[in-house]
Amino acid sequence: MNEQPILELSGITKTYGDGSVAKTEVLKGIDLTVSRGETLAIVGPSGCGKSTLLNIMGTLDRPTRGEVKLAGRNVAELAERDLAAVRNTQVGFIFQLHHLLPQCTVLENVLVPTLVTKGANISDARERAVTLLDRVGLGQRLEHVPGQLSGGERQRVAVVRALINRPQLLLADEPTGSLDREGAASLCKLLVDLNREHQLALIMVTHAEGLAELMQDVAELRDGHLTRGKGGRAA
Repeated sequence: MNEQPILELSGITKTYGDGSVAKTEVLKGIDLTVSRGETLAIVGPSGCGKSTLLNIMGTLDRPTRGEVKLAGRNVAELAERDLAAVRNTQVGFIFQLHHLLPQCTVLENVLVPTLVTKGANISDARERAVTLLDRVGLGQRLEHVPGQLSGGERQRVAVVRALINRPQLLLADEPTGSLDREGAASLCKLLVDLNREHQLALIMVTHAEGLAELMQDVAELRDGHLTRGKGGRAA
C-alpha cells in the first residue's frame, strides 16, 4: 500500500484584483504531489508566484480555487484554530530573513513555537532544542542573542526553530538569499542532511542553481504553470 503523500495540490489557482482593478492570475491550475522524505526545488523568474505558491502550501495564504491537502486532510475544511495547530506542528518555515527575536537568546528563539503547542512538554522541548542546536554546530551559542551571531549562524537557528515541533513538511523560501557563498553552501548541506536524518519533505524556492541541483527533483514555475523536471507529478 502506498503511503499517504504529505502534500497534495489539486487545481490551485491564485488571482489578485477585484472589480476596480484588472485581475491577475498568478497561479493557473497547479497540481502537485510530494511524499514524505522527498526534496523538491521550485525555480522560476522573479515575480512569477513562487513565494505565493509556497505560502499556499503552508496554509499562510489561501488559493482562489483548488484544494490543498496536508497528510490527507483538506485544509479548507479546518476551523482557523485547527488550521493554526496544523501549521505549527506539521509544517516548518524558513525564510530569507531569519525573523529571530532580537531580545531573546538562541535557545529561547528556538522554543517560541512550542509555547503555543497544546500539551507541549517544556522539558522535552528544551532537551530537543539543545540537541538540535548542537547538531547544527551551535551548542556553545545557547545563551547568545541574534546580534552576537553571524548571518549563517542566525539562519541555522531559524532552521532549528522550524524543526522544533517535528514537522513533516519543511518549506524554505530563498533561505540562502542573505548569505555569502560559504554560508550558503554550509546551509544547503545542513538542510539536505536534516532531510535524510528526519525524513522530512523539503520544498525550497531558490534562484541558486547549485542548491536546486541538490534536491531530488526540480519544478519550474512559469506563466502560472508548474512543470516538474525529473519524472515527478506536476502539471
